[in-house]
Amino acid sequence: MIHSMTGFGSAEGIVAEKKINVQLKSLNGKHSDISIKVPNGFKERELIYRKILSDQIGRGKVEMYLNYVDEADVNAYKIDEKTYLRYYQQLKSVHSKIDVPLDNISATICRLPDVLISESEEFSESEWEKVNDIIKEAANALINFRITEGEQLYKDLRSHIDAINALLSEALVYEDERLETVRARLQKNLEEAQQKEKVDSDRFEQELIYYMEKYDISEEKVRLQVHCKHFIETMDEVAGQGKKLGFITQEIGREINTLGSKANHAEMQKIVVEMKDRLEKIKEQILNVW
Repeated sequence: MIHSMTGFGSAEGIVAEKKINVQLKSLNGKHSDISIKVPNGFKERELIYRKILSDQIGRGKVEMYLNYVDEADVNAYKIDEKTYLRYYQQLKSVHSKIDVPLDNISATICRLPDVLISESEEFSESEWEKVNDIIKEAANALINFRITEGEQLYKDLRSHIDAINALLSEALVYEDERLETVRARLQKNLEEAQQKEKVDSDRFEQELIYYMEKYDISEEKVRLQVHCKHFIETMDEVAGQGKKLGFITQEIGREINTLGSKANHAEMQKIVVEMKDRLEKIKEQILNVW
Protein backbone atom coordinates (compact mmCIF):
# COMPACT_ATOMS: atom_id res chain seq x y z
CA MET A 1 0.00 0.00 0.00
CA ILE A 2 1.27 3.48 -0.85
CA HIS A 3 2.51 5.86 1.85
CA SER A 4 2.28 9.64 1.92
CA MET A 5 5.53 11.60 2.01
CA THR A 6 4.02 14.18 4.36
CA GLY A 7 4.03 13.36 8.05
CA PHE A 8 4.96 14.15 11.62
CA GLY A 9 6.35 12.03 14.44
CA SER A 10 7.76 12.60 17.91
CA ALA A 11 9.14 10.63 20.84
CA GLU A 12 10.83 11.33 24.16
CA GLY A 13 12.67 9.49 26.89
CA ILE A 14 15.02 9.91 29.85
CA VAL A 15 18.73 9.27 29.29
CA ALA A 16 21.27 9.97 32.07
CA GLU A 17 18.81 12.30 33.86
CA LYS A 18 18.20 14.21 30.62
CA LYS A 19 14.71 14.34 29.11
CA ILE A 20 15.35 13.86 25.38
CA ASN A 21 12.68 15.06 22.94
CA VAL A 22 12.80 14.29 19.21
CA GLN A 23 10.45 15.75 16.60
CA LEU A 24 10.37 14.76 12.93
CA LYS A 25 8.60 16.40 10.01
CA SER A 26 8.61 15.18 6.41
CA LEU A 27 7.57 16.73 3.10
CA ASN A 28 7.64 15.44 -0.46
CA GLY A 29 10.90 15.35 -2.41
CA LYS A 30 12.46 13.41 -5.27
CA HIS A 31 15.46 12.34 -3.20
CA SER A 32 16.45 11.86 0.44
CA ASP A 33 17.03 15.33 1.93
CA ILE A 34 17.59 15.23 5.70
CA SER A 35 18.06 18.31 7.88
CA ILE A 36 19.15 17.80 11.52
CA LYS A 37 19.12 20.37 14.31
CA VAL A 38 20.63 19.23 17.61
CA PRO A 39 22.40 20.84 20.61
CA ASN A 40 26.18 21.21 20.52
CA GLY A 41 26.88 18.04 22.49
CA PHE A 42 25.03 15.92 19.90
CA LYS A 43 26.48 17.37 16.68
CA GLU A 44 29.22 14.75 16.36
CA ARG A 45 26.46 12.11 16.11
CA GLU A 46 24.68 13.74 13.17
CA LEU A 47 25.94 11.19 10.61
CA ILE A 48 24.58 8.36 12.74
CA TYR A 49 21.21 10.08 13.07
CA ARG A 50 21.14 10.80 9.34
CA LYS A 51 21.66 7.10 8.53
CA ILE A 52 18.94 6.02 10.97
CA LEU A 53 16.44 8.35 9.30
CA SER A 54 17.54 7.47 5.78
CA ASP A 55 17.20 3.74 6.45
CA GLN A 56 13.79 4.01 8.08
CA ILE A 57 12.09 6.84 6.20
CA GLY A 58 13.68 6.79 2.74
CA ARG A 59 12.90 9.37 0.06
CA GLY A 60 11.63 12.83 0.95
CA LYS A 61 12.57 16.02 2.75
CA VAL A 62 12.92 15.27 6.48
CA GLU A 63 13.60 17.72 9.31
CA MET A 64 14.69 16.47 12.73
CA TYR A 65 14.74 18.55 15.90
CA LEU A 66 16.34 17.15 19.06
CA ASN A 67 16.46 19.00 22.36
CA TYR A 68 16.78 18.03 25.98
CA VAL A 69 16.08 19.24 29.50
CA ASP A 70 18.54 18.20 32.19
CA GLU A 71 16.58 17.06 35.24
CA ALA A 72 19.70 16.85 37.40
CA ASP A 73 20.59 19.46 40.06
CA VAL A 74 21.08 22.96 38.63
CA ASN A 75 24.59 22.95 40.12
CA ALA A 76 25.48 20.37 37.47
CA TYR A 77 25.46 23.21 34.93
CA LYS A 78 28.20 25.64 33.98
CA ILE A 79 28.32 28.66 31.67
CA ASP A 80 29.95 28.30 28.28
CA GLU A 81 32.02 31.51 28.40
CA LYS A 82 32.63 31.79 24.64
CA THR A 83 28.93 31.43 23.83
CA TYR A 84 27.98 33.85 26.64
CA LEU A 85 30.42 36.52 25.42
CA ARG A 86 29.29 36.12 21.82
CA TYR A 87 25.66 36.72 22.78
CA TYR A 88 26.71 39.62 25.04
CA GLN A 89 28.66 41.41 22.27
CA GLN A 90 25.78 41.03 19.82
CA LEU A 91 23.18 42.30 22.29
CA LYS A 92 25.45 45.17 23.33
CA SER A 93 25.84 46.21 19.68
CA VAL A 94 22.07 46.14 19.09
CA HIS A 95 21.27 48.09 22.27
CA SER A 96 23.84 50.79 21.45
CA LYS A 97 22.06 51.47 18.16
CA ILE A 98 18.67 51.88 19.81
CA ASP A 99 20.07 53.63 22.90
CA VAL A 100 18.59 51.22 25.42
CA PRO A 101 20.55 50.21 28.57
CA LEU A 102 21.57 46.59 29.15
CA ASP A 103 19.55 46.02 32.32
CA ASN A 104 19.53 42.51 33.77
CA ILE A 105 21.11 41.16 30.56
CA SER A 106 22.70 38.13 32.29
CA ALA A 107 19.37 36.46 32.99
CA THR A 108 18.38 36.93 29.35
CA ILE A 109 21.64 35.52 28.01
CA CYS A 110 21.49 32.47 30.27
CA ARG A 111 18.16 31.50 28.70
CA LEU A 112 19.62 31.53 25.18
CA PRO A 113 20.62 28.22 23.47
CA ASP A 114 23.86 26.50 24.49
CA VAL A 115 24.86 29.08 27.16
CA LEU A 116 24.27 26.71 30.08
CA ILE A 117 25.85 23.31 29.48
CA SER A 118 25.89 20.18 31.58
CA GLU A 119 29.00 19.25 33.50
CA SER A 120 28.43 15.67 32.37
CA GLU A 121 27.63 16.26 28.69
CA GLU A 122 29.13 13.03 27.42
CA PHE A 123 27.02 9.88 27.35
CA SER A 124 28.29 6.34 27.59
CA GLU A 125 27.88 4.14 24.52
CA SER A 126 24.81 2.46 25.98
CA GLU A 127 23.28 5.88 26.69
CA TRP A 128 23.95 7.01 23.11
CA GLU A 129 22.12 3.86 21.97
CA LYS A 130 19.12 4.91 24.06
CA VAL A 131 19.13 8.26 22.23
CA ASN A 132 19.19 6.34 18.93
CA ASP A 133 16.20 4.30 20.13
CA ILE A 134 14.24 7.49 20.83
CA ILE A 135 14.99 8.72 17.29
CA LYS A 136 13.87 5.36 15.86
CA GLU A 137 10.66 5.59 17.89
CA ALA A 138 9.98 9.06 16.45
CA ALA A 139 10.69 7.70 12.95
CA ASN A 140 8.18 4.88 13.49
CA ALA A 141 5.59 7.43 14.63
CA LEU A 142 6.27 9.42 11.45
CA ILE A 143 5.91 6.29 9.31
CA ASN A 144 2.57 5.44 10.95
CA PHE A 145 1.39 8.97 10.23
CA ARG A 146 2.43 8.56 6.58
CA ILE A 147 0.63 5.21 6.36
CA THR A 148 -2.62 6.81 7.54
CA GLU A 149 -2.20 9.66 5.05
CA GLY A 150 -1.37 7.09 2.37
CA GLU A 151 -4.70 5.33 2.88
CA GLN A 152 -6.54 8.54 2.00
CA LEU A 153 -4.22 9.12 -0.97
CA TYR A 154 -4.98 5.60 -2.18
CA LYS A 155 -8.74 6.23 -2.09
CA ASP A 156 -8.40 9.52 -3.98
CA LEU A 157 -6.08 8.10 -6.66
CA ARG A 158 -8.24 5.01 -7.08
CA SER A 159 -11.32 7.21 -7.58
CA HIS A 160 -9.57 9.15 -10.36
CA ILE A 161 -8.39 5.97 -12.12
CA ASP A 162 -11.88 4.47 -11.88
CA ALA A 163 -13.27 7.70 -13.32
CA ILE A 164 -10.88 7.52 -16.30
CA ASN A 165 -11.99 3.93 -16.99
CA ALA A 166 -15.64 4.98 -16.76
CA LEU A 167 -15.05 7.92 -19.10
CA LEU A 168 -13.35 5.60 -21.58
CA SER A 169 -16.46 3.42 -21.61
CA GLU A 170 -18.56 6.53 -22.28
CA ALA A 171 -16.28 7.52 -25.16
CA LEU A 172 -16.53 4.10 -26.78
CA VAL A 173 -20.31 4.56 -27.11
CA TYR A 174 -19.55 7.03 -29.91
CA GLU A 175 -16.95 4.86 -31.64
CA ASP A 176 -19.20 3.32 -34.33
CA GLU A 177 -21.13 6.57 -34.79
CA ARG A 178 -17.87 8.46 -35.31
CA LEU A 179 -16.59 6.06 -37.98
CA GLU A 180 -19.96 6.02 -39.72
CA THR A 181 -19.87 9.83 -39.87
CA VAL A 182 -16.48 9.69 -41.57
CA ARG A 183 -17.76 7.05 -44.01
CA ALA A 184 -20.89 9.11 -44.83
CA ARG A 185 -18.85 12.26 -45.40
CA LEU A 186 -16.49 10.48 -47.77
CA GLN A 187 -19.44 8.87 -49.59
CA LYS A 188 -21.08 12.26 -50.04
CA ASN A 189 -17.85 13.70 -51.42
CA LEU A 190 -17.63 10.77 -53.81
CA GLU A 191 -21.16 11.28 -55.09
CA GLU A 192 -20.51 14.96 -55.67
CA ALA A 193 -17.29 14.15 -57.51
CA GLN A 194 -18.98 11.53 -59.71
CA GLN A 195 -21.36 14.17 -60.99
CA LYS A 196 -18.40 16.04 -62.39
CA GLU A 197 -16.09 13.26 -63.46
CA LYS A 198 -15.55 9.56 -63.25
CA VAL A 199 -14.13 8.37 -59.92
CA ASP A 200 -12.10 5.22 -59.42
CA SER A 201 -14.11 3.14 -56.93
CA ASP A 202 -11.03 1.11 -55.98
CA ARG A 203 -9.23 4.30 -55.10
CA PHE A 204 -12.18 5.35 -52.98
CA GLU A 205 -12.09 2.07 -51.06
CA GLN A 206 -8.38 2.57 -50.41
CA GLU A 207 -9.04 6.07 -49.09
CA LEU A 208 -11.87 4.77 -46.91
CA ILE A 209 -9.64 2.08 -45.39
CA TYR A 210 -6.95 4.70 -44.77
CA TYR A 211 -9.32 6.94 -42.83
CA MET A 212 -10.80 4.02 -40.90
CA GLU A 213 -7.31 3.02 -39.76
CA LYS A 214 -6.36 6.62 -39.03
CA TYR A 215 -9.30 7.09 -36.64
CA ASP A 216 -9.25 3.59 -35.16
CA ILE A 217 -8.68 3.72 -31.37
CA SER A 218 -8.64 0.00 -30.60
CA GLU A 219 -4.96 -0.05 -29.58
CA GLU A 220 -5.24 3.12 -27.47
CA LYS A 221 -8.31 1.72 -25.72
CA VAL A 222 -6.54 -1.52 -24.78
CA ARG A 223 -3.31 0.21 -23.71
CA LEU A 224 -5.18 2.75 -21.57
CA GLN A 225 -7.08 -0.02 -19.80
CA VAL A 226 -3.84 -1.95 -19.22
CA HIS A 227 -2.05 1.13 -17.81
CA CYS A 228 -4.95 1.90 -15.45
CA LYS A 229 -4.93 -1.69 -14.20
CA HIS A 230 -1.14 -1.55 -13.77
CA PHE A 231 -1.52 1.69 -11.78
CA ILE A 232 -3.90 0.06 -9.30
CA GLU A 233 -1.76 -3.07 -8.99
CA THR A 234 1.29 -0.92 -8.26
CA MET A 235 -0.55 0.98 -5.52
CA ASP A 236 -1.34 -2.39 -3.92
CA GLU A 237 2.33 -3.38 -3.80
CA VAL A 238 4.74 -2.59 -0.95
CA ALA A 239 5.36 1.08 -0.14
CA GLY A 240 7.93 3.07 -2.10
CA GLN A 241 6.22 2.98 -5.50
CA GLY A 242 5.85 6.76 -5.97
CA LYS A 243 8.34 7.08 -8.85
CA LYS A 244 6.93 4.03 -10.62
CA LEU A 245 3.41 5.44 -10.37
CA GLY A 246 4.73 8.64 -11.92
CA PHE A 247 6.03 6.71 -14.95
CA ILE A 248 2.71 4.87 -15.36
CA THR A 249 0.88 8.20 -15.18
CA GLN A 250 2.96 9.45 -18.10
CA GLU A 251 1.91 6.42 -20.17
CA ILE A 252 -1.75 7.01 -19.30
CA GLY A 253 -1.34 10.61 -20.44
CA ARG A 254 0.08 9.53 -23.82
CA GLU A 255 -2.90 7.28 -24.53
CA ILE A 256 -5.42 9.95 -23.51
CA ASN A 257 -3.69 12.51 -25.75
CA THR A 258 -3.78 10.07 -28.69
CA LEU A 259 -7.48 9.43 -28.08
CA GLY A 260 -8.04 13.18 -28.23
CA SER A 261 -6.15 13.57 -31.50
CA LYS A 262 -8.09 10.70 -33.09
CA ALA A 263 -11.53 11.50 -31.65
CA ASN A 264 -12.89 13.64 -34.51
CA HIS A 265 -16.17 13.78 -32.57
CA ALA A 266 -17.44 16.62 -30.37
CA GLU A 267 -18.81 14.44 -27.56
CA MET A 268 -15.69 12.28 -27.47
CA GLN A 269 -13.54 15.41 -27.27
CA LYS A 270 -15.51 16.57 -24.23
CA ILE A 271 -14.95 13.22 -22.55
CA VAL A 272 -11.22 13.34 -23.32
CA VAL A 273 -11.05 16.78 -21.65
CA GLU A 274 -12.63 15.28 -18.50
CA MET A 275 -10.10 12.44 -18.60
CA LYS A 276 -7.26 14.96 -18.80
CA ASP A 277 -8.70 16.82 -15.82
CA ARG A 278 -8.68 13.61 -13.78
CA LEU A 279 -5.14 12.87 -14.91
CA GLU A 280 -3.91 16.30 -13.75
CA LYS A 281 -5.32 15.60 -10.29
CA ILE A 282 -3.46 12.28 -10.26
CA LYS A 283 -0.21 14.04 -11.24
CA GLU A 284 -0.59 16.52 -8.37
CA GLN A 285 -1.18 13.79 -5.80
CA ILE A 286 1.54 11.46 -7.12
CA LEU A 287 4.12 14.06 -6.01
CA ASN A 288 3.20 13.25 -2.42
CA VAL A 289 3.39 9.45 -2.78
CA TRP A 290 6.41 7.67 -1.36
